Amino acid sequence: MRFLWVFAHPEPRSLNAALMRDALSTLDGLGHETRTSDLYAMKWKAVVDADDFGGEPADGERLFVGAAQEQAYASGALSEDIRSELDKLAWADVVVLHFPLWWFGPPAILKGWLDRVLVQGVGFGVKDGAGRTRRYGDGGLAGKRALIVTSVGARPSGFGPRGIHGSLDEVLFPLLHGTFWYTGMAPLDPFVVYGADRHTPAEYARTADALRARLRALPTAEPLRYRREGGGDYDEDLVLRPGLAPGRTGLGIHRAAGPSGAGGAVRPPAAPRPPGRAGSA
Repeated sequence: MRFLWVFAHPEPRSLNAALMRDALSTLDGLGHETRTSDLYAMKWKAVVDADDFGGEPADGERLFVGAAQEQAYASGALSEDIRSELDKLAWADVVVLHFPLWWFGPPAILKGWLDRVLVQGVGFGVKDGAGRTRRYGDGGLAGKRALIVTSVGARPSGFGPRGIHGSLDEVLFPLLHGTFWYTGMAPLDPFVVYGADRHTPAEYARTADALRARLRALPTAEPLRYRREGGGDYDEDLVLRPGLAPGRTGLGIHRAAGPSGAGGAVRPPAAPRPPGRAGSA
């Protein structure tokens, strides 16, 4: 398989950077192909502006970002850095987003990669033969798999069903469902490193082994069972039909019943520890 590893951490000596190096070495040993986008090392431009599309609109016209993206993509006028990332994205079978969880989301540089690379006509706004918009399981990136690798400073209990930080699958819902699934990619259970700020060498070895195991199993792992927009579960207003998940609300209703992965979480030892932060460097 072909893996695009998108990495967002400013420190090449960090736990996350070490994990990426171990992961890429593992994938190479398994016979997979890899390409990387180390966003800080690339000094990736994180903000969308008119320069992405060749400059300001003519005659004082307003900039409509989606339309400008699609037009520039179709005409080959997107900036060179975006075109390069789109080539990697088209090449990949698996997209990995690897980042520390900062303020309950990815670092701004990775959000900027998503904003600039998932352009209209590729990441969204793709139509089928009948003119319907393809999304939520049938987007322009359908057929690819997607994995989050992330680290947090907190204990796993803080991200549990009653944890103060909220359930981690809901914290990551904007990426898992609103980015991966929306564009058609099949999201896999995230790989999460807890207590990352306090990892010892022995804990790092255990974490790296767990990530290697996840990568070995990835080609056949079952994706998260999100409901497809076009699968009949939603009405014409995109509301889940009343006979499904009756009496329930919240983000969990968008997961279909059935088996799902147990999670890639790497839990710290049970020994007492001081409370950790929700985010981790």
